[in-house]
Amino acid sequence: MNEQIPVIRDVDRGTARLMPDVDTERAWLLTIDGAPQSYVDLDDPTHLEFEYAQRLAHVLDHAAEEGGPLDVVHLGGGALTLPRYVAAARPGSRQQVVEADRGLLALVAEHLPLPEGTGIAVHGADAREWLEAAPDASADVIVADVFGGSRVPAHITSVEYAREARRVLRPGGTYAANLADGAPFAFLRSQLATFATVFPELALIAEPAVLRGRRFGNAVLVASDREIDTVGLARRTAGDAFPARVEWGTALARLTGDARPVRDTEAVPSPVPPDGAFGIG
Repeated sequence: MNEQIPVIRDVDRGTARLMPDVDTERAWLLTIDGAPQSYVDLDDPTHLEFEYAQRLAHVLDHAAEEGGPLDVVHLGGGALTLPRYVAAARPGSRQQVVEADRGLLALVAEHLPLPEGTGIAVHGADAREWLEAAPDASADVIVADVFGGSRVPAHITSVEYAREARRVLRPGGTYAANLADGAPFAFLRSQLATFATVFPELALIAEPAVLRGRRFGNAVLVASDREIDTVGLARRTAGDAFPARVEWGTALARLTGDARPVRDTEAVPSPVPPDGAFGIG
């Protein structure tokens, strides 16, 4: 096995570290200011190390007939883990990746380059601004995994933003977002209320310990104008190494409670995670 050495570089939004996995050749962990961002196995792009990435992949797997190509927009790029997954699992897919941190894009392009012919186009741009300029009905799936440090930026949490996402999606398309919160879930509940004003169908995927308020963690919001395959998603997520629950319907309405939709004028970032919430061992 060729010995890999860590790469440390200042990027636009902090200090990025690419650390080799000592157990897997050509596999890397990306952190920014100590917060894990991406894990990539260059030899096996279908391997997803992080639980939230596995859950987003389940949503992608259920977005259309198995193996068929998709038009996917990824808001937030990291080390391009999910775009690599889609390119391997659904050959012929056309993917747009939008990442505001151009320094990070340069680091990834240099040390974790995409193979030829993946159908992945990478754009150095703000996620909201790029989405507002995107054509109507041009995507089958939008995946939002946008974090400024460890927080979801305010400008991608509003009703106005959700409307842009629905405009860019084709009829029957799927929106999926990686969010982070903990009890009493003021941010997560506001996101459920916000997207419920734009999309008729919602679901939420999270570990039971997070949903019970026992710890801060990730939750994947799924939204669509068609019925979401919640049974299929529940089956897939229950079989993961760290099983998750899928909430929808009455249970999701109960979680949303009396939360109000968020407008641009009052939007705030997701909360600061407690110390160690997303640390690495």
